[in-house]
Amino acid sequence: MKDTRSNFERMLALVNEVFETRSDPSQLQVDQHQIEKLQQVHPATLSEYNEGQGPLVWILLIPTTTKVMNDFISGTINENELLERTNPRDAFEAIYLCSATVLPEYRRKKLAEDLCIKAINDIRKDYAIKALYVWPFTDEGMSLAEKIAAITQLKLRVKK
Repeated sequence: MKDTRSNFERMLALVNEVFETRSDPSQLQVDQHQIEKLQQVHPATLSEYNEGQGPLVWILLIPTTTKVMNDFISGTINENELLERTNPRDAFEAIYLCSATVLPEYRRKKLAEDLCIKAINDIRKDYAIKALYVWPFTDEGMSLAEKIAAITQLKLRVKK
């Protein structure tokens, strides 16, 4: 049976299915307030691939300080606290690959990889980024992070 939901509706469902954000209050619940904060942190935090019929890929990257990265990796802070502690005036040294969501029929086409690399390069124009960190929810997410770290030559840190 053909899925009649819009791409936007399908992406929202996929985000909830993979990350279970609605049942975990410690995870980012990306709403308009958080989108505004993310845009203040850096314009390249949110990326989308869209061929005119709604999003096919969503990427969320958050540049942070090394201290925020280390606190998150160690479990001292959660995702919401990570964003709260990220100040647009900070000298960012790390990037958190928060999420990469791709509709199933568009996977394995390097769309997420290309969007991530472009966003990272845009952020690196403004900051001396040395590390990429990730909290992988899927094997594909971990694989993407490893590829991006290798291509961008960033040290990869992983939250377990």
